[in-house]
Amino acid sequence: MDDKNMDEKVSKPHKPAAPVKPQAPKESPFVPQPVKRRRSAGGFVLGLIILLGLGFAVYRVVAPAPAPPARSGRGAGAGAPQSVGVATIGKGDIKIIFSGLGTVTPLATVTVRTQINGQLTDVAFIEGQSVKKGDFLAQIDPRPYQLAEEQYEGQLVHDQGLLDQARTDLARYQTLVQQNSIARQQAEDQVYIVKQYEGSVKSDQAQIDTQKLNLAYCHIVSPVTGRVGLRLVDPGNFVQTSDTTGLAVLTQLEPMSVIFSLPEDNIPEVTAQMKLGTELSAAAYDRANVTELASGKISTIDNQIDTTTGMVKFRAEFPNTDETLFPNQFVNVRVLIKTLHDVVTAPNAAIQQGAPGSYVYLVNQDDTVSVRKVKVGPADNGMVQIESGLNPGDRVVTDGTDRLSDGARVTIPADKADKTGSADPAIPSKGSSHRRNAE
Repeated sequence: MDDKNMDEKVSKPHKPAAPVKPQAPKESPFVPQPVKRRRSAGGFVLGLIILLGLGFAVYRVVAPAPAPPARSGRGAGAGAPQSVGVATIGKGDIKIIFSGLGTVTPLATVTVRTQINGQLTDVAFIEGQSVKKGDFLAQIDPRPYQLAEEQYEGQLVHDQGLLDQARTDLARYQTLVQQNSIARQQAEDQVYIVKQYEGSVKSDQAQIDTQKLNLAYCHIVSPVTGRVGLRLVDPGNFVQTSDTTGLAVLTQLEPMSVIFSLPEDNIPEVTAQMKLGTELSAAAYDRANVTELASGKISTIDNQIDTTTGMVKFRAEFPNTDETLFPNQFVNVRVLIKTLHDVVTAPNAAIQQGAPGSYVYLVNQDDTVSVRKVKVGPADNGMVQIESGLNPGDRVVTDGTDRLSDGARVTIPADKADKTGSADPAIPSKGSSHRRNAE
């Protein structure tokens, strides 16, 4: 039944609906609508970049500079007062000293050589022994020269007899010539025979003296007072005058000299003092220029300047009674030219070098520092003469200057305060020479 009704509904034709008459729309007032535009993404980004750039430029111009970051360690607390050491300017003496490297040179160095040929029979010295002039050193076999001396003495006796006979004949001939008993020529010839025998006798005597001298040479003595070095020849050897090594070397130790050099620029001041008759004192220091070995005086100056080095040589003499100076030792010699008395002095550590030249950091009453240009003179033992720029009583910075600037505020700890009124003299550095500082 259901299927039948369904078939009927399907087979019944569909009746179209009546058309609906459209109604006229109601009139309403006209309202214009805004036109919507699509924005570009690229333009937005470009505008944003321009605005950010302008804002950053205005910030850099208007905003204050940022404070530097705080540093730790030595530079920490830049705004706080700097801890420094100070010294008070005072007066004192400045020694003008020239220094040069020298070599200890003995006044006498003798190589003892034999003056005759012969066998060395005895050596009387000990190596390193101190001897005096004339002390016995060695002995050469004298027997050959003793025999030669005796031979020439016999020849002398023979020739002396012939001379005496010739003189007797001459006297006889002169008498006979006066009596016209012999020819005058015979008497004249006898005169020349006498002269010949006189020559022979004189030659024999010279030969005897030569052998005596050789015998003296066999006995070798010290020519100077000094110290004997190592023995170069042992007893039993045959020594000759042609030997170059010698028997030993003698060196005079007292007094001792040092030959050193100074620049030619120092010559005028040195020679000026020597012309005035001033005795220039000299001090010899070890090679490290720390320990004083001996004190003496300048004895002479060389007569020319070495053109290759621009230096001139000096000789200084030292008593060397304690034998602290050893031959060929390298030493530093300091020559005292003159002493400047009661001049304004400052520690070397206070002097700085820069664009204005020589300057110091002067400590003001309000515990600030100011740069003060100074003119310096010669330096001595850690102190330097102040020719202008400072007065006695001024305080200058000696420690901590690398962290200061003009107008900086400082503080002076108790352990760095100058209680004595002057800085402690600094020990000269190794190899340094006290010379006039350049202005």
